[in-house]
Amino acid sequence: MAEVIKVGMADLNICVSPDGITTLGLGSCVGIAIRDPMTKIGGLAHIMLPDSKAIKNNSNIPKFADTGIEELVKRIVAKGASRTRLVAKIAGGAQMFSFQGGNSEATRVGERNVEATKKKLAELKIPILAEDTGKNYGRTVIFYPETGDFVIRAVGKPETKI
Repeated sequence: MAEVIKVGMADLNICVSPDGITTLGLGSCVGIAIRDPMTKIGGLAHIMLPDSKAIKNNSNIPKFADTGIEELVKRIVAKGASRTRLVAKIAGGAQMFSFQGGNSEATRVGERNVEATKKKLAELKIPILAEDTGKNYGRTVIFYPETGDFVIRAVGKPETKI
């Protein structure tokens, strides 16, 4: 029987087919699902912020797009995936709140998280096959490395699969 592994906020984990992996409550956070389609080894990172260099003395690697994605790739490859076959799907990065004067760096966290995620994946030469990002609502995601399906659920919206 397949298991669905839970990933918390500012966390990451890997899994092997037929298991799936899920994270709840992606608001401005971004869920990055990466897999090797041949070995069906994959993983999911739930990043909260774009850049680890912006905060001093922070040892929470999965919290940031720059360090979290690198760590996720390292773990997937260590499990037996091929670095050259990795592909990604991303979801989240919503603008959950709008304020007067609304385009400050503080209110653009979701957008900055998506930008940082895309930049890091491009640096690592991992193509993004699909995304469901932005807008103004939170998401819960479930990723299945066996098929590559990234199931996205949001309150009041139909379930989608990318």
